[in-house]
Formats: sequence, C-alpha cells, structure tokens
Amino acid sequence: MKAIVVGCGRVGSSVAKKLTKVGWDVVAIDENEEALARLGDHWPGGFVVGHGMDVNVLREAGIEDADADPARAELYATLGLRTVCPTSNAIEVLSEAVKSCVVRPARAPAAAS
Repeated sequence: MKAIVVGCGRVGSSVAKKLTKVGWDVVAIDENEEALARLGDHWPGGFVVGHGMDVNVLREAGIEDADADPARAELYATLGLRTVCPTSNAIEVLSEAVKSCVVRPARAPAAAS
C-alpha cells in the first residue's frame, strides 16, 4: 500500500510514521524542508518539498499509485482520488460528542440557615 501525506506537522508526521511501521510505502509532502526532521533520522519513506495543491508536486510524490492521501481530502475526492482525512474525522466525532451531551440546569445555591 502506498500513502501520500500532505503536511508534515504533528498529525501528518505521526500518520506517516505509523503507516511505515506497518509496512506502507509513504511519501510526505511539505513546503518546509525542515519538516522532514519530524519524521526522524532514519525515515524510510520519501519526502517532497512543495505545496500539496501543486499537481507536479503530487505527481513527483507518486499520486497516481497512492492508496491514501490524508490532507486536502475534499479537493482530491472531487478529482476522483480516494482520500482519508483524520482532521475531518476528528471534527465530526468531536462535534457529535458535544452535541450528544445532556446539559443539566445549574443548581440553585443552598439557602443559609
């Protein structure tokens, strides 16, 4: 399986490292070359410096052969690419958790005797 991770911040680098640990071929894309440091000294995957919305950068990263690309999911989905977006998933789960909470009325202060 091959994944392209666009954005190598805390979430992106964690996803990339986790996928490589289980045997995925991962290429990370980030505009900042220093972001490669978040992947560790012995990063076995690829790294492309560039913007994740640039088609040439995506091609350099191997988008045609990728099975998953977690960032920019909505745009890529409209292009017919299968995507996974942990940020969107987290927003949905957290929103549902908050909406399902029961709000209890505040208690009146106890009367002094």
